[in-house]
Amino acid sequence: MTTATATAPKGLEAGTPRRGLASKIVDRIGSGAVQVIMVLLGLFWLVPTLGLLVVSMRTNQVNSAEGWWTIFTKPAELTIQNYANLLGSGFTASFWNTVLITVPTTVLVIGIAAMAAYAFAWMDFPGRDTSFLIVVGLLIVPIQIALIPVASLYGGAGIFGSIPGVVLFHVAFGLPFAIFLLRNFFVGIPSSLLEAARMDGASEWKIFASVVFPLGKPAIASLGIFQFLWVWNDMLIALVFADTGNQPMTKYLQSQMRQFGSNVDILSSGAFMSLIIPLVLFFAFQRYFVQGMMSGSVK
Repeated sequence: MTTATATAPKGLEAGTPRRGLASKIVDRIGSGAVQVIMVLLGLFWLVPTLGLLVVSMRTNQVNSAEGWWTIFTKPAELTIQNYANLLGSGFTASFWNTVLITVPTTVLVIGIAAMAAYAFAWMDFPGRDTSFLIVVGLLIVPIQIALIPVASLYGGAGIFGSIPGVVLFHVAFGLPFAIFLLRNFFVGIPSSLLEAARMDGASEWKIFASVVFPLGKPAIASLGIFQFLWVWNDMLIALVFADTGNQPMTKYLQSQMRQFGSNVDILSSGAFMSLIIPLVLFFAFQRYFVQGMMSGSVK
């Protein structure tokens, strides 16, 4: 009696995963060429940012007469006068208003969402699953339908037009997604780590602060970047809930727009100033951001 033996296809050992088209292309081109292509693509995506920087450092007359790319042959046209004029206007106050809105919002969303996500993931309490479904359901609630009711509520509470009112609105609508994201990440933490901590006598708060929160840094960093960018670049909530004295940069720049774009010097320099902080934040936490984006895709 003979036993049939399965043979692997020629050139492919048994148990070896079949290679995809992308990996074959990389092997043929070479890793060096791929790196060059990626660098070129990155530079291509930076072209609009470079153009914005050049426009912000030239006068209105020059910007109206020529394209920004002519700076390579006429570097003497660059000037920092636009930034000097910008910082001497109300932009500085709006910049700090943006900081006072964005930083507390991001910290509150991360802190509250992390504790709630831990409770939904690892604590057993009545109505846990139902409550989590309600939180998930809040993700589909559009912000626009809450503007008028919340404005009326803020008017009665005396916080309409204030920075705390803007922060509270952002926190309320940022929590559902934050809780959903962190809960799904926390569930993937091995239960043996938590059980070992409980056997050592650690409380739930100690487990959260010493085990879950440090392991959740990639997801928390990703959430922090997203939340920071959402609030930093927001204009809708600022237009509705922030008065002139508490307006962030987005509302200030919108108020400076004139007919036919005759104030490109103010708008371009203000836009570039508002772009610097998010870029610094992203590059500072890009390692955690990539880990958070990849978490859950590979076990």
